[in-house]
Amino acid sequence: MAPTIDTTPILDIKEMPEEAHPMKGGDDLNSYSQNSDYQRGVIDAAKTIILEAVNQKLDLENNITTFHIADFGCSTGPNTFLAMQNIIEAVEQKYKITFQKTQPEFHVFFNDHINNDFNILFRSLPQKRDYFASGVPGSFYTRVFPKASLHFAHCSYALHWLSKVPKEIQDKNSNAFNKGRIHYTGNEKHVVKEYFGQFQKDMDLFLKARAQEIVEGGLMVIQIPGLPSGEVIFSRTGAGMLHALLGSSLMELVNLGVISEESVDSFNLPQYHPSIEELEMVIEMNNSFTLEKIGALNHPMKNLPFDVERTSLQVRAIMESILSDHFGERILDPLFEIYTKKLQENYNLFDKEIRRDADLFLVLKRKSN
Repeated sequence: MAPTIDTTPILDIKEMPEEAHPMKGGDDLNSYSQNSDYQRGVIDAAKTIILEAVNQKLDLENNITTFHIADFGCSTGPNTFLAMQNIIEAVEQKYKITFQKTQPEFHVFFNDHINNDFNILFRSLPQKRDYFASGVPGSFYTRVFPKASLHFAHCSYALHWLSKVPKEIQDKNSNAFNKGRIHYTGNEKHVVKEYFGQFQKDMDLFLKARAQEIVEGGLMVIQIPGLPSGEVIFSRTGAGMLHALLGSSLMELVNLGVISEESVDSFNLPQYHPSIEELEMVIEMNNSFTLEKIGALNHPMKNLPFDVERTSLQVRAIMESILSDHFGERILDPLFEIYTKKLQENYNLFDKEIRRDADLFLVLKRKSN
């Protein structure tokens, strides 16, 4: 029996009450393009997964003249270029094996929020590349492509960013009011419930939009930071500890009189790190894709010593936009001086707990109508 696909029109981006906090643009020492080594490692680790997925699961048509690929949440590069090249090489190999003929041309679409630094993205495009390139600004929680126009969709380290902080988290009259913290730890059941509820809604919107854009038999590969298998709460992971120390660094600025306690209470990170079980549940309920494969990546940097300075720079490149929007740019330098010191003070604990982090991958195939 054919699955029922929700054909309700997706809200226009202007109607979505969304937050948008792109990675730090430019190419200076504090930029995301210079501080995204870990995210590159995720793409390196996923290369074999993509090759196997294309080889075993992608349905090809002999008469395709242009193969369309989209990277959702592309940011500023250079990682997106590496991911796109990995996909193209896998599809080329599949065409040679399947049809023994010249493969089609490739058109790659780079998608991110409208205030992403597309200038640095396109200035750093590889001069020698095997594809035509286009930018597609807009939230990936809405439709951004025509129906059945994509053959392969990719999204790496972007879907853990929620469209917004759940309103109950910042409501003083709610059981989920997150006073004194900027994120969930995993111990506050009401807080975690609201965060997961928002993730579930957002993920469903993402899947519904992609279901309309991807051709039948097309693939989507997702990489997302998540929880490792077993009874591990978020606060006992490296990512959870990084967030907790950022919160305690903000509270030090409160003690110094730089910012108010109320400003910290009204600030929460719009991120959720799901478990494999939660991802499986959301995908099954959505019913637009078959889950071909899911698991944890073997990240090449997991066994390296914890680098305090590099980690502080990476967190700043990711968080600078959301922090400056809420607190103002003047707090950034003193905040990250405190943050770097706290990372150093907790070095031994971080060097151990960072190993618990899980980089999850999903291979999804668009169901037939």
